Amino acid sequence: MKVRESRPASFWPPAIFFALFVLFMYGPMFVIFILSFQGPEGGLTFPMRGVSLHWFTKLAEGLGVVDIGAALWRSLGLGVAVMLCTVVLSVLAGLAFRKRLAGGNTLFFIVVASLIMPSIIVSLGIGLEFRLIDNGIKAALEWLGMESALEGYGTSLGLFTSALGAHLTWTLPFGLLIMFAVFNRFNPAYEEAARDLGATPWQGFAHVVLPLIAPSVVGIGMFGFTLSWDEIARTSQAIGDVNTLPLELQGLTSTVTTPSIYALGTLTTVVSFLVMGITLALVWALGRRRKGRSG
Repeated sequence: MKVRESRPASFWPPAIFFALFVLFMYGPMFVIFILSFQGPEGGLTFPMRGVSLHWFTKLAEGLGVVDIGAALWRSLGLGVAVMLCTVVLSVLAGLAFRKRLAGGNTLFFIVVASLIMPSIIVSLGIGLEFRLIDNGIKAALEWLGMESALEGYGTSLGLFTSALGAHLTWTLPFGLLIMFAVFNRFNPAYEEAARDLGATPWQGFAHVVLPLIAPSVVGIGMFGFTLSWDEIARTSQAIGDVNTLPLELQGLTSTVTTPSIYALGTLTTVVSFLVMGITLALVWALGRRRKGRSG
């Protein structure tokens, strides 16, 4: 018969602190979830007045002049583009840094430095850079006498130009650090065995390296999408004339005074959890596939 040992007194202060920390971190999210299901007469605070999907219906109809659907698709498109670029560039950089590179340490610190720089400064700098590019393009068009092209030219600031670059300054360092950790523990004997069996470098990567690092690659993809999905500061000055969903949500907090704003917050959070769920499912499937092959 097992005798259950009692917890020492020193266990309870950190346990209580941790519980309060979890409540502080996730409590507001659950409050928003609950209040988004208010009835038609509900407000922004408790007590709740009924339970319904009324405010999600109102959200689908639109919030004033803001096109929530268009902002949602812009954020999804940008998130997918950032995810793909982060995965490809991180894997390529991880492979490159497996060998000693001239100036490799300096290059690494330059990439990682964007993590410690204030996000709004990065956004302002990228916005200024692209405005200078605009001035250069307009001057070139004027010098070439291409008046029609000059009149039709708007700006190089945009979703898949400046905004994409701004988001990559945030996601790439994380992807690169993950790849460094992965390849630091990677056994090169697997690749050597593949080469001994006649595999080309590409075949060795596709059939040996990539399957082994696949769970980490999926994780990098999740980081890339989720970090882009809710990014505000680096997007604010570098996106041009359109807004992503987080920017629209930030603007609506001062104008929308109904639970529709909570419904929008619930929707964005559900998308984040959906991406994390898909990621975990992929990692689980890859793990089972690897065990099946080894068994």
